[in-house]
Amino acid sequence: MKFFVALLVGMAGTLVLAAPADAASKVSLTTPSASHVGKAVVVSGKVKGKAKTVRIEQRRAGRWVLLRKATVRSGKYQVSTNAKASTRLRATAGGKVSPVVVVTAPVVAKPAPVATDACGTVLKKTDGTSWACTLNEDFNGTTLNRSLWMPQVQFAMGTQAAHTCYRDDPQTINVSGGTLNLSTRKVETPVSCSFGGLTGPTSYISGGVMTYRLFSQQYGRFEARIKNTATQYAGLHEAFWLWPDDRVASDTVWPYAGEIDISETYSSFANLTIPFLHYRADVYGSLPTINTAWNCAAQRGVYNTHTLEWTPKSIKIFVNGKLCLTNTSGDTAFMKPYIMALTQGMGAAGNVYDGRAPLGTMNVDYVRVWK
Repeated sequence: MKFFVALLVGMAGTLVLAAPADAASKVSLTTPSASHVGKAVVVSGKVKGKAKTVRIEQRRAGRWVLLRKATVRSGKYQVSTNAKASTRLRATAGGKVSPVVVVTAPVVAKPAPVATDACGTVLKKTDGTSWACTLNEDFNGTTLNRSLWMPQVQFAMGTQAAHTCYRDDPQTINVSGGTLNLSTRKVETPVSCSFGGLTGPTSYISGGVMTYRLFSQQYGRFEARIKNTATQYAGLHEAFWLWPDDRVASDTVWPYAGEIDISETYSSFANLTIPFLHYRADVYGSLPTINTAWNCAAQRGVYNTHTLEWTPKSIKIFVNGKLCLTNTSGDTAFMKPYIMALTQGMGAAGNVYDGRAPLGTMNVDYVRVWK
């Protein structure tokens, strides 16, 4: 009898001890991986056995503490954590412990080098080739670069009743604060000029500059960043424009000879810039979407960027990066080099100065040209 009791006790003891040991031996864990996904650290690994969950533990203050729990699906687990670099992690399940993994610092990809030239970041054409900088004027000095810019002194603008004469004067042309400043000012002693039917004395003088016989280019990208005086009253007229280089002979006269007004702003239209292309289409007047546009938004009193892209087949004008006008006439008027001009002046028909508008200043942040 004692023999059978001892046998049963021994057998029972064997069964009780063997069952947990067998279950534990069926669970195994691979070394977890810890990878960065955005700002999170994703911990993942594989489990062999019947474990349904895995504890992800981190080493903190000399002991292992629970960080997250992960559900095991098809022998795999994955969980997102906020573990920091150098944190030691391990996985546990069924009494088994995985090898430790150390969270590494995220790899920060170095940005690809940006190609630059004298105009800044190299820009791409629509065909994938690069624009090449041919002129960069940032107006960072304190004097006008007269090897590039000639002050306009043989010009008048406005109406006979209210017009301005152009003068090479610090009041009308100066460089300071990183900008070229072209102004219209009232003077105590009237001055006289004669241009385009405007004659006689006037109390107003203005500033304008051009690259006459100093720089010209046929085709390319021309750009200027400009701010004009904020007002809704009539009387101010500013322009960024191109004119044929007179060193190239022409068998026609204006407007058939050509003119590219990249931007004309009128204070009576306080939220617009109006481009205009002068060529043989002038006989039909203003033709929106062909030689001009009246929907190019450019608020006065803030900087706006005006861009011309000119090729043998098309002329495209952009305002603040938005396409404003496309002309595909391929007219011979646009098949020759042009000079650049920047002008602050007084208005004419529909925009006549009546004394209410502040006398304006046109601030030019930069002028850049590419080919």
